[in-house]
Amino acid sequence: MKTVITAILLSLAAFSYSQEDFYSFQVKDIDGKKFDFSSLKGKKVMIVNTASKCGFTYQYKALQELYDKYKDSSFVIIGFPANNFANQEPAKNKEIKEFCEKKFGVSFPMMEKISVKGDDMHPLYLWLTSKEKNGFEDSDVKWNFQKYLIDENGKLVAVHGTKTEPDDKAITDWIENK
Repeated sequence: MKTVITAILLSLAAFSYSQEDFYSFQVKDIDGKKFDFSSLKGKKVMIVNTASKCGFTYQYKALQELYDKYKDSSFVIIGFPANNFANQEPAKNKEIKEFCEKKFGVSFPMMEKISVKGDDMHPLYLWLTSKEKNGFEDSDVKWNFQKYLIDENGKLVAVHGTKTEPDDKAITDWIENK
């Protein structure tokens, strides 16, 4: 009997975990303050993993321009610094924030540094990369500046690789509903 109850509880735990939705996540921003994803309801969201010493770091400029253009249209970009690729984000949160603000004028929300792959992958990225959790598709984070698009209902709807520029027509058309 105890084995049956344990099996049922484990099944329920697995079911509820796989039913986790985008708005249930809470993370810390780059200043260490709580950031609740439920505050994003009704907005289109781009999640992007970033790095300050990457060949694609220049994308911060285009990300900021995109944010400036669409932030008043229920669109937000959320940056997650990560040091998962070739030690390209070795800095601490405070240094990352200063770099982003001074070099690129970044004003979109930046979160604390996390891991976006491997054994210590952040739960948000487990959700983003697992079809079982996100209901859309499986993906791997292949490099810095990979972009995940979440619609205003909290559903993952597209994944764009590093080489897709932030202002790519596919992204701007999605923001503008074309």
